[in-house]
Amino acid sequence: MTYNEHTRVRDLINDPRAVAVLERHLPGATSHPQLHEALDMTLREVSFYPESGLTPAKLQALVQDLAQL
Repeated sequence: MTYNEHTRVRDLINDPRAVAVLERHLPGATSHPQLHEALDMTLREVSFYPESGLTPAKLQALVQDLAQL
């Protein structure tokens, strides 16, 4: 699967390789108590929430690393 900013969080957490990349960029993201609320959101949608910590720069870096998988 090819990952990009339109990838749903649900798809990421089902791939251990993607989880490792996600955790490297956003430590604790996959164990966050509100993770269930973001499962059907894309990475881009999640980035609109300031509390996600996913700034435009972090989103770009995350997507670049995910694209290498």
